[in-house]
Amino acid sequence: MAVFEAFAGDRQEFRLGELAELTGLPPSTVHRIVGQLVEARWLEREGKRYRLGMRVFELGELVARRSLLRELALPFMEDLYEATHETIHMAVLDGLEVLYLEKIAGHRLATGLSRVGGRLPAHCTGVGKVLLAYADDRLVEDLFASELRPMTGRTITAMEMLRTELGVIRRDGVAYDWGESAPQIRCVAAPVFDKDGKAVAALSVTGLAGRFDPEQVALSVKTAARSLGRALAERGTPAHYGRVRRISAEDRVGL
Repeated sequence: MAVFEAFAGDRQEFRLGELAELTGLPPSTVHRIVGQLVEARWLEREGKRYRLGMRVFELGELVARRSLLRELALPFMEDLYEATHETIHMAVLDGLEVLYLEKIAGHRLATGLSRVGGRLPAHCTGVGKVLLAYADDRLVEDLFASELRPMTGRTITAMEMLRTELGVIRRDGVAYDWGESAPQIRCVAAPVFDKDGKAVAALSVTGLAGRFDPEQVALSVKTAARSLGRALAERGTPAHYGRVRRISAEDRVGL
């Protein structure tokens, strides 16, 4: 488990000594474990460096929540991209962080901060704030009990300020990032609700300050998120998650 956790950051390859340092395990133990993982295809070796293997990818694709949301969301994300030619994200809330499940970057990449499978603090991202606005009260209280780490000078770190903003987000149905995660980033995000009215994911459009006005595409993002929510509700029970129906043209977002 410790070896796998070492690969959870942005780096993709490590030497044995680096893995021993990151895990805190004896080098001999790391050598033995890594050898077994390579043999079982959980890791791959190239020279003296190791990276995650195809077996991890295979099992990752079987995760029901990611597969369902990704398969259903892609048509709506593609519509948003065609309408804006900006970076499109889909993310879920995991604790006090957002986990990015899908991203369409295209040729106008706005930020290298986000990546599929990557995480960012929820309180300073559009997708994170919109999910916090509809999150369980206990989770929000955990957030307020923690220290809000600033990523830029615009990041909201005052609890009452964030509490007020979450109320505005619930009122308007969208959240904005005005340079709170990165200085030049602008973003608008909307929640995706399941059939029980729970915010299970968020869609967003992200662009660079000076060329992108998030308020101009807020309605399109809300429409895409609402349409994805309807498609998700039609999937029925979790037993159906493995079989994804084709999205009809009528279900697509009219942008």
